Amino acid sequence: MKLSMSACKQAVQPLVNFQGALNMEPFFRRKDKVVFVMGATGTGKSRLAIDLATRFPAEIVNSDKIQVYKGLEIVTNKVTEEECNGVPHHLLGTIDPNSNFTATDFRNKASLATESIVARECLPIIAGGSNSYIEALVNDDPDFRFRYECCFLWVDVSLPVLHSFVSERVDRMVELGLVEEVKSIFDPQADYSKGIRRAIGVPELDQFLRDESILDDETRIKYLQAAIAKIKDNTCSLACRQLQKIRRLYNQWNWNMHRIDATEVFLKRGAEADHAWDEVVRRTSAMIVEKFLHDEDRMTTIVSPGTAPTSTLISTPPMPIAAVAAATR
Repeated sequence: MKLSMSACKQAVQPLVNFQGALNMEPFFRRKDKVVFVMGATGTGKSRLAIDLATRFPAEIVNSDKIQVYKGLEIVTNKVTEEECNGVPHHLLGTIDPNSNFTATDFRNKASLATESIVARECLPIIAGGSNSYIEALVNDDPDFRFRYECCFLWVDVSLPVLHSFVSERVDRMVELGLVEEVKSIFDPQADYSKGIRRAIGVPELDQFLRDESILDDETRIKYLQAAIAKIKDNTCSLACRQLQKIRRLYNQWNWNMHRIDATEVFLKRGAEADHAWDEVVRRTSAMIVEKFLHDEDRMTTIVSPGTAPTSTLISTPPMPIAAVAAATR
């Protein structure tokens, strides 16, 4: 699909014609469009971002605070080259794994990446589960708010269903070599508070790797099973925290956020799951993005740098947390 990026910009004209030399251009200008794909870990954010980028001329900016680092491809669950399907990715496995890449660092680099993508007349799709990164970019960067109009796609899955899925995913990661991958970077003096060693799956294996050589086979298996169980528990806890953060952002900032309930997809397997994904997630998201890019009559408020973000159209409001908990028991 050929997409003219001129259609992805929206003009807001002044309501009053000013006479004289007053230049109103800084207050009324065309805004480029940016799409965000959000959600808890394991909900399919990367898959959806790639699906959209193969439908629209787009490039993806990773907003996962662990996937930005080089290395540990299995532990960090990075998309493979094959899964990328030829779509350019930015900030994916590019940062020194021993450094401390902050939300401010992300904001600066993501702004540059977004600007370069727009310059190539492509749509920036910012995808990842680190909501503090997204908040730093959208709310803490006045220039970003001034230049871009944002649409947020929130892929949501019932927590009990998601917890079961991420538990199975950890088992698959272990089969693919998660333990061996962590062992390759193991250092008894390592600092687990910064860099890629913060990744779930690394600190949980510390005790096992320290004692592995002196354990008998039975005890070794018990240590490993305990470490894997801890990885699953911490991954589920992360999903809960991410969900709470998304709801806080929704309630605090009133972003143009569209909730897409993908629970049905995760209850299926194989071809049925793929079909459900196409119908429930991919097609719905594509329709939302299509409207966002081309609906020139949609109301938008331009804000100048330094002002608070204003509310825009909100669709598919989420249930309160208590209601979600009751519905998913």
